[in-house]
Amino acid sequence: MTKEVELYDAHYGTLEADPQVAVRRETWGEDLGQASWITAGEAHEFFRALELGPGQRALEVACGAGGITCRMAVETGARCVGVDLNAHGVEAAGRLASAMGLSRRVSFQVADAGDRLPFPDEAFDAVFCNDSINHLPDRARVLRDWHRVLRPGGRLLFTDPIVVTGQLSNEEIRARSSIGYFLFTPVGCNERLLAESGFDLREARDVTPAMASVAERWRKARASRRGALATLEGEPAFDGVQRFLEAVHVLASERRLSRYAYLAAKHVPA
Repeated sequence: MTKEVELYDAHYGTLEADPQVAVRRETWGEDLGQASWITAGEAHEFFRALELGPGQRALEVACGAGGITCRMAVETGARCVGVDLNAHGVEAAGRLASAMGLSRRVSFQVADAGDRLPFPDEAFDAVFCNDSINHLPDRARVLRDWHRVLRPGGRLLFTDPIVVTGQLSNEEIRARSSIGYFLFTPVGCNERLLAESGFDLREARDVTPAMASVAERWRKARASRRGALATLEGEPAFDGVQRFLEAVHVLASERRLSRYAYLAAKHVPA
């Protein structure tokens, strides 16, 4: 079991614990079960960019606890599917969809997004992946598979939170990647891989400030509840997450590791 799995097992396994709920409300304002840098406002902007509507079908890759997937269904009227490697996250997502009365339009399943997705060709009108593509080893293969499951003209939106935009020491890289597997990507690499995978890039937007501010709020919210969270997570795990969040804040604030949102579309045959 990797450190990443251990971190997310702890997060999703205690998702509804009072300290975790309080941290999310203080960090993101609106509790969508987040464990990334996305806010509800940013999610709304991303859904608009995907141009989803009733009768369409969307896939969220690495959906976690399903809060963003459910919000996407509510805001757009689309039918939504979420996949995640973490079984605890998928279980929590299913409970959330049921509680929100969305079980007929939203579904979740365990799947390793690093492998071929368990869906037929051209099954979706949109694919969305937030702050998770950096955990998948073979990006070219992943993008080709997302291209496969999209219908012609379908839209893809993903965020990459570790685009290298400055100098990094070995210690900084170690701290920033301390919770599991990370793939650091130089500027221009995502654009090239999208083109090689058959996508037309529509926009590459710098969304680094959001990551810097969320990381700092998250670290402070956790620090103010150290006792309760250390009991849930264990002292070493708690301290490790705090060091990770501090590294995210510093490197993003100094614009040495940046977060970009990429919007692309699958070619429509002539």
